This record gives sequence, C-alpha cells and structure tokens, in this order.
Amino acid sequence: MRDPGISVVICVYTEDRWEDILAAVSSVRAQSYPALETLLVVDHNPALKDRLAREYKETASVRVLANAGPRGLSAGRNTGIAASHGEVIAFLDDDAVAERDWLRRFAEGYADPRVMAVGGRTLPVWASGRRPAWFPEEFDWVVGCTYKGLPPGRVRVRNVLGGNASFRRTAFEAAGGFATGIGRDGDRRPLGCEETELCIRLTRARPDAVLLIDDRAVIHHRVPAPREHFAYFRTRTYAEGLSKALVARSVGADKGLESERRYTTRVLPAGVARGLRDALLGRPGGPGRAGAIVAGVLSAAGGYAVGTLRARRNGTAFSSAPIEGGTGE
Repeated sequence: MRDPGISVVICVYTEDRWEDILAAVSSVRAQSYPALETLLVVDHNPALKDRLAREYKETASVRVLANAGPRGLSAGRNTGIAASHGEVIAFLDDDAVAERDWLRRFAEGYADPRVMAVGGRTLPVWASGRRPAWFPEEFDWVVGCTYKGLPPGRVRVRNVLGGNASFRRTAFEAAGGFATGIGRDGDRRPLGCEETELCIRLTRARPDAVLLIDDRAVIHHRVPAPREHFAYFRTRTYAEGLSKALVARSVGADKGLESERRYTTRVLPAGVARGLRDALLGRPGGPGRAGAIVAGVLSAAGGYAVGTLRARRNGTAFSSAPIEGGTGE
C-alpha cells in the first residue's frame, strides 16, 4: 500500500474539553498507520491555544495554530487544510477517540486514484453509560454519530460525515474548502451539513470522483449529558432542517435532498414500525422511539420550511472560498 501521507486536523474551541482533546490526540499518536502530523486548530481562544502550545511544545508531530478565518468549525477546518502537508487530510472531532486502525482504513481507500474522500463509522459514548431508551438509532446523526440506515461495509456515498472523514488535497483544489456560515460555531445553534455541501460541490467539480464510507474506520464520540435529552434532540433536528434548506438553495434540491428522500420514505417508517412492534410486545422504549422519529421529522421539516423562506428572502448565508496555502507554522 502506497503511503499517501495523512495529516489529521482536530478543531478545538473550549478548555471545558481539555481531557477530551488530549485523548483525541493520544488516539491519533497511537495509530497503526502513523499520521504525518496532527494539527490542533484553536477557534478564537488565545488561552486555550497557549495552553495547548505548552502541552505539546516537545511533541514535533503535533502543531497548534489559531483559526485564521471567522469563528466556526468550517473556517477552522480550512485553516488546518491550508497549513497541512499531507496528500490526505483527515478530520477528527475534539471529543472523540479513534480506534488503532482508523487511518489505515482511510489509507486503503485511497489506493484507487478516483477516490476523493473516505469516511468512517462513529459510535456514541453516552454520558449516562447507555443509550436513552427513547432515542432512536435512526437519529444518531443528532449526536454526531453513524445512524441506522446507512449501508454496511465499504460503500460509495453522496457525502461523508465531517467528524470522521478524510479528503484528498486535490479535492479541495477542485472544489474549494468548507463553506463558512453554515456549520458549527461553538455553542450557538447546532447547525451542520457543511460536509454535505462540500461533497456535492466536489462531485460537480469532479464528476469522476468516488466518495466512500468504510465502517471499519471507527471512532468513539462522546455524547454529553445535555444531548441525551429530548430538548436537544428537538433543537438539533430543527437546526438540521435549517441547514438542509441552505444546502438545497446552494446546490439544488435534487442533489441536496437526494439521500434524505430515501431516509424519510424507507428508513424512518421502518423505525416507527419497530417502535410500535416493541410497544405491543411490552419492550421498553418502543413508544418513545416511534414518537421521537415522528417528532424529529416534523421538527426538521419545520426548520427546512423556515430556512427555505429565509434563503429566498436573504439569499444563501454562507460562502466557500479556495483554500490558500499556509505557512505551516
């Protein structure tokens, strides 16, 4: 297997996740397929940047740098891309740890020169120690994890999921970087879909591009206690609808909602049926899961409607710019 050289970018923003950040970096340094470098991109938090710089001052493979763009996850990722040296750039959430063969599975995917992106499988680590009985696996994307309904194995997909993903550098040269103004921004409304928009833009720029998910590339993502509650579930599904409206406005509803149509017409009805069956059999959580699926759909639909009206009135609220080379400092 040829070594493509993989840079890992971890975007961070708060000292509240200090131990999580250290664990994420440690998991990258323990990979069976060594990373070329790990870049910690700090989102407008000088105190955290200084603390991390002190922590890793003797670690040559770890670099700490400030987000050079506007506040938010997309600009942080773009900063990491510009400063990195690898042929492939992988992204890991700051509250996740990667299994030992994570990067090896990514590297295997790039043996095919048509492959422009490879994503993996993200498993939840619930703060309470177990999944809430009412929380449907079909909505694990709400907490940044792989959801029920995605095909198993190594499969071709429309888009990868940003917290556990990698791209060839040439993908950014062809399509530009992550769009700013659409993704996460610290503790503000939990928007998303920046990786979906990028992947659709990429396949338009490179129609021959292949995007994969390999479910052997596994990370474990921490789910904090507040995200185990229905209030967060409702907020996040509404925000997803807002984000999908922006994506559809940017790239068209046909591509922007292509995967979502299958999800809402096949995966979710099957989930409701399972929940109702479990209710009839007296199994715990069945009615809650069925109800949560229905509530999630309605909440996302409401967000999409509001987002569509806003986009029509104001235009798209985000932009994507070419990735400019960084200093590597």
